[in-house]
Formats: sequence, C-alpha cells, structure tokens
Amino acid sequence: MQTAIIVSAVLLVLLVIAAWYGLRWVGMRRRGGVSVALRWNPDRERAGWHLGIARYHGEEFLWYRVWSLRTGPDRVFAREGLEIADRRDPVGNESYAVPAGSTVLRCQPASGEPIEVAMGPDALTGFLSWLESAPPGRRIRRAS
Repeated sequence: MQTAIIVSAVLLVLLVIAAWYGLRWVGMRRRGGVSVALRWNPDRERAGWHLGIARYHGEEFLWYRVWSLRTGPDRVFAREGLEIADRRDPVGNESYAVPAGSTVLRCQPASGEPIEVAMGPDALTGFLSWLESAPPGRRIRRAS
C-alpha cells in the first residue's frame, strides 16, 4: 500500500511538470515566441545545440531554454551589441538538432563569446528585420 502511494505521488509530480512545460511552451508561442536553437562557444569541440523559444522585447532578444524550470530568459542579447559574423546551412547531424529548414547565424554579441543561432526561414526574416531596424545612427555590420 505504501509503495502504491509513493508511485502515485511521483507520477502526479511528473504529470504536473509535463503540464507546466506544455503550458509554458504554448504560452510563449502565443506571445510571439519563435523556435530557435542556440549554441554558445561554438568553437568548442563538444558544444551542443539547445532548443528554445526566443522573443523580442524592445532592444533585447530573449532566449528561453525549452527544458528549464526558470521563469525568466536563460540568455539575453542586446540588439546594440549583436553582430552577424557568418551565415551557413546546418551540416551533418546538425539538421536533426535545429528547427526544420534552419539557417545558422554565427553572431558576435558585445559580451565577447560567439554564439550560433539556428532558426527557420520565417524566424530568420523576423530576426534580421529586428536587427536591422536599430535606432538611427547605428550601423549594423554583418557578413553577406
């Protein structure tokens, strides 16, 4: 009897966590979030892709990891300090780790360490529009 109660409690906790993740994902997508995979320190041999949802909040690009219990963003990038250094298609097994039809952008944020952002065509168009719509007087440098 004791074991059945413990198993039931564990299953209930797992169900609540799964429901929370699902509601979080749907809520973020409804508030204008887009599916984006992010990889920091891409020059490291074992740097992996992390799936998440990104949102634009004024001058900031907010990225939320899908499998995180945090309520706030996991990474925040200011538009002012973000530059696109390179653009490429996913290679090898990367196509399984990033959203379908993704383009990979290598970005250099003001914080120093490079990142790679992978997003589908619609999200890419929105990201480039957001990045290029910087306030007057600011030049955006990016690779062709």
